[in-house]
This record gives sequence, C-alpha cells and structure tokens, in this order.
Amino acid sequence: MFQGKMFRFLFMALAATVFVGCTKNDDEEDDILVPPAVTVLSGSLSESKTLTADKQWTLKGYVYVPNGITLTIEPGTTIISDVTEKGALCIERGGKIIANGTPEKPIVFTSGKAAGSKAPGDWGGVVILGRAKTNRTTTPVIEGGLDRPYGGDDDADNSGSLKYVRIEYAGVAAFPNSEINGLTLGGVGKGTTLENIQVIYGADDAYEFFGGNVDAKNLVAYATADDDFDFDFGYTGRIQFAVALRDPLFVDNADAGNGIEADNDGSGTTAAPFTRPVLSNFTFIGPNNASGTLANHNFANRWRRAVRFDLRNSVMLGWQKGGFSMESAATAQAYKDGASIFKNNVVHANATDAIFRVDAAAAGVITQAEVEAKAIAEGNVKQTTADNVLTAPFAITNPNLAPVAGGPAASGTDFTGLDAFFTPTTYKGAVGTNNWLQGWTRFPARGQ
Repeated sequence: MFQGKMFRFLFMALAATVFVGCTKNDDEEDDILVPPAVTVLSGSLSESKTLTADKQWTLKGYVYVPNGITLTIEPGTTIISDVTEKGALCIERGGKIIANGTPEKPIVFTSGKAAGSKAPGDWGGVVILGRAKTNRTTTPVIEGGLDRPYGGDDDADNSGSLKYVRIEYAGVAAFPNSEINGLTLGGVGKGTTLENIQVIYGADDAYEFFGGNVDAKNLVAYATADDDFDFDFGYTGRIQFAVALRDPLFVDNADAGNGIEADNDGSGTTAAPFTRPVLSNFTFIGPNNASGTLANHNFANRWRRAVRFDLRNSVMLGWQKGGFSMESAATAQAYKDGASIFKNNVVHANATDAIFRVDAAAAGVITQAEVEAKAIAEGNVKQTTADNVLTAPFAITNPNLAPVAGGPAASGTDFTGLDAFFTPTTYKGAVGTNNWLQGWTRFPARGQ
C-alpha cells in the first residue's frame, strides 16, 4: 500500500514538472494542457513560411527572406528579438513580406525584454530590399552589417505589403555609423504597399529610404533618436499622412535629430535620379523647449547635399534650431528655380530667426530673407508661436494632432499639381477629424 501511494505521489510530481508554464487550449477539454508556443527564427529561410498569431516568434540574429521566398505574418502576431543575439529581419531582393495587420490586431515587432526595461537599440529592425532604381553607378549594399545588395531597374518591383505594423525599440548599431533603422527601404519599388506603420523609440532613423520609388500612407515616427524620415540615393516616391513626434529627453548624442533629413547622396553630387520625395500632410512635432530638452534636437526639415523635394500642406511646430532649412548651393538652386516645391505649410521653430533658414553655401544662391518671402508668397504661414495650431501636440504620451478650429492648420491647403495618389484635405497636417492613429498605435513612456 505504501509503495502504491509513493508511486502516485511521484507520478503527480513529475506531471506537475512537465506541465509548468503550459496553457489550456480553449478548443479542447479543460483537463488537456498544451505547451506554450514559442518559435525561433534564425539564418536564411529555405522555404516560404507563415507566422501565426497563436505563437510568439523570436528573431535570433539576422534573419533573411531570400529571392523567391515569401514570409507571411498573420494579424495580431508579435515578433520579438532574442536578448543576447540581437535580431533583425531582412527581406532580400526577390523576397517578399506579407504583414497585413488590422486596427484591432496590429502586427508588432519589439524588444525581447520585459516592459519597463526595453531600450532603443534592443534589436535591429525591419529591412526591405528591392530592385527599383537608385542613383548609384554600382550596386549598393545596405548598411547595418547586413551585407545584402539592393536596387536595379524595375521601378514596379513588389516586395510585399506592410499594413498596421508597429516596430518598437529597434536601431542596433552593427558598428559605428552603420546602424539598422526601424524600417529601412533599399531600392523598394512601387508594387510594394506601405500603410499604417509606426516606429517607436528607434535608436537610429525611424524610416530611411535609399533610392527606390515606393509610396506610403499613414506613417508614424515616435521618439526617434536620429531622423524621423531620411531620404537618400535617388528616392522619388510619394508619401501622404505622416507624423514625427519627438521625446525632448531622448536624442542621438552623436548626431542631430531632424524631422526630415535628405540628400541626393553623401557627397552632394548631381547623380540621377535626384532624390526628390513628394510629400503632403505631414505633422512634425519637436520638443518645443520642454524642460530638460537635449541639445541635439535639430530641424523640422533639413534639405541638404543637392537634394530636391516637394512638401505641401504640412505642419511644423516646436523645433529647436529651425523649421525649413536648406544646405548647399545645388539644393538652394533647385528651390529657386522651382524644381523643388514648398507650399501651403505652417512653419514654427523655437529659434525664431531660423524658421526659414539657409546655410552659407545656399545663401550664395538665395538669401534667408528671399527664402522667407518666396515661402510666404507660396502659401506658407510663418508662426512665431506654437500655440493654437494643433489641439495637444506636445502631450507626447497622449497627443491630439487635430487642427484647432479657425487656426492656421484648419484650412488653406492646395493639391494643385499633385496626382491622384494624394487624397485632398481641407486641413494641413496628418490628422483631421478622422483620427487614423486610434486603435493600433501607442505612445508609451520610454522603456514600456
């Protein structure tokens, strides 16, 4: 009798050990337990794969989706990074990602650390490489230690689809000056869909576009260390409805943080195609001299190194060193000649003498006073205060970016010359009465 009781005791102890951490499957009987579903991805995928929402997926090191392979991710799926071997996801030329979340079930890429201890740079980020044109004469290789080529001659290239996706605490540095951004796009073509994406507390840029011509709508950069939107190497796509919202207490100590930083290339050459993004309905919210604001917060727009641009119907508030800034003679010449366009925007900066700014090289083409006169003549509004433009733009963990009724952002748009990609609005900035940010975005305190 004693032996039978001992056997039953040992069996029950063993069963308890086996099923520690297991969960019930709601579709089965109450007494059936299943092990927790955690799956690790590493290396290069050898076949197409679907990441299902009933599992938590872990990126262990750099994970590649090569030519001919498709990675599909279900709505509501969470993908974390390994804590010790920091992950990144790279879609190579010819590979595809289909990551279509919903407002109720966004797809989330995030740190593998617990809430409260997450930090910018906990992992790499998402990288998509395509076959669209760049202005490089040889095939470029993407930065960040990924060692993969991008670009080509297929501007209609399709790398897949991202909808309702959050990318949190990315931006690991492979080595100095070669970081992975929240979302890196190298030579990505117009066949690719980018809609409703948020990057949260990235240690480098939130979004960087290296050439290509991919279009996007509804992009959010929240609390970025470096630049919110960076354009290089001949990017010529279109973007409408985008937000840059800065944390005054967080910025890259080694590099100034801008709402936009854009170059034709790093040397300021006239290589074609010129970097020339076409943008409308952006909202750029700087620190606005909040208590403790760090010194490296910079410009709302920094157009430099022979870049060209088209920015309209947008709002810039609270930027420390300038609103609309141009650098280099070639950048200034394109603006003076009309190859670059800046119209119907609301522009504010805390440095009131630099709301419209040019550097010394650009001033040799068009003076700061001439820039201001041209900008105001073309429908831009110079704001000496950030008040009464948007409802609550500086409440960073609970922002309300809707225009104040009767204020300078509530009307005065003009979509003349923009094609059918752009949805006409009566309001300036990213958000009107219909707040597309609700439900799928979040604005956490740092670490959460």
